[in-house]
Amino acid sequence: MITFLVALVVLVLGFVLYGTFVEKVFGIDPKAQTPAVTKADGVDFVPMSGWRIFLVQFLNIAGLGPIFGAIMGIFFGPSAFLWIVFGTIFAGGVHDYLSGMLSLRKGGVSLPEIVGSELGSGVRVFMRVLSLVLLLLLTTTFLSGPATLLQGLAPLGTMPFHGRALPIVWVLIIFAYYALATVLPVDKLIGRFYPIFGGMLLFMGIGIAGVMLAKHGSAMPELTDGLYNRKADGLPIFPMMFVSIACGAISGFHGTQSPIMARCLTNERQGRWIFYGAMVAEGILALIWAAAAGTFFADPEQGLYGIDGLQAFAAQHKGENIAALVVDVVSRSWLGTIGGILAIIGVIAAPITSGDTALRSARLIVADFLHIDQRPQLKRLAIALPLFACVFGMVFVNFDIVWRYFSWTNQTLAVFTLWAGTVWLYKNGRQSRSAYSWGYLIALIPALFMTMVSSSYIFIAPEGFHLPEQYRWIGYAVAAVVTIGLLVLFANWTKNVKSTK
Repeated sequence: MITFLVALVVLVLGFVLYGTFVEKVFGIDPKAQTPAVTKADGVDFVPMSGWRIFLVQFLNIAGLGPIFGAIMGIFFGPSAFLWIVFGTIFAGGVHDYLSGMLSLRKGGVSLPEIVGSELGSGVRVFMRVLSLVLLLLLTTTFLSGPATLLQGLAPLGTMPFHGRALPIVWVLIIFAYYALATVLPVDKLIGRFYPIFGGMLLFMGIGIAGVMLAKHGSAMPELTDGLYNRKADGLPIFPMMFVSIACGAISGFHGTQSPIMARCLTNERQGRWIFYGAMVAEGILALIWAAAAGTFFADPEQGLYGIDGLQAFAAQHKGENIAALVVDVVSRSWLGTIGGILAIIGVIAAPITSGDTALRSARLIVADFLHIDQRPQLKRLAIALPLFACVFGMVFVNFDIVWRYFSWTNQTLAVFTLWAGTVWLYKNGRQSRSAYSWGYLIALIPALFMTMVSSSYIFIAPEGFHLPEQYRWIGYAVAAVVTIGLLVLFANWTKNVKSTK
């Protein structure tokens, strides 16, 4: 209980203290007109109230990441709590704030254009492709996943698909909603229904945390239990845990979502609450579920304490979706039948409300690099229809192997965003003669860390080269060379900037 409560307090203080510091380093201008005002079009650039934007941003970035990712991350042990807390404060919060505020400063442009404007045209093209692939893949998963969960609550028509029954009716219903949310003005569906979904998600988190603290505090994992690796698969904590827990600490997907809300802000002061604040809220949700998964299955009578009980539960259900099972079992047991159903609906709403905005973000990315005005509905449909076709077609393809690369792609996207933020902060600090001219370090340090994580992951992970334990040093060595090489390139670039008038 002590570890959980301290972590919770640190996350809140991180928002208050470090979030304010990040805001000062960036240098907001409360008097500046935002794109929501200067480019208002009634479709994507729509002024909205701060609380509504916060809920939209929170649900955009949440998905199943801070729930499923945190549950799978706690298998590594209590060290997961450290990554959720410090990753959220020093990496994820900075990443989300910079991606949102840079979009705001650059007229509401999408992530590839933000990164490309700082790192070059070649990187811009690469980011366009990488972002679209990630968003379409995520949308497809967040279409079939919730459909399967809804089928369990309300069975409808199915069709055979790779040896199982595809809930085709629910797929069509969710897909129809995605299509509407992608092309309609942002305040019509997304702006109206997200507060309801947000309430469900918050109910789930608060309810689980309340029961856990009130009745199971003594069984909660503590840092004093040891930070050693609890995973039985032999894979190391670094970099595996730092990729498993993505949305609960830092996620490149968030950078694709922040520009959607950057087009709705009416004042730069809102940025810290909406971008940094939503990331902290997601970190708290991840903290709750990591603790719940590590607490619920404790059985002292059987000699199972904390995470050991979770490991035993996973062994009994080998081959099944462990995270989904944990959510179902914990919610129904701790919140009762009605509360459990509401909690599960919250879990269903989370991916749906990320899937629709992922598809919307894909439309905006294409519109930005093709320079297509999105006010006419026919032009929105011209971009959206090919995207719809790709997503719907992928539902009928067994892309399990491809999906395994999503986590790595997601964190690699975050690496590029952090490097772009580093470059912008360095240039802005020099140009404005800011007292925080060294403030680029807030992005540089997490950029270096995540470069090391992503570079080493591809060598060690099963979906990568999967180096044997005795050869993992090769992966770490290559990752270190890549990380140091980028640091040297950045240092040389800064010298050129200094020598240029």
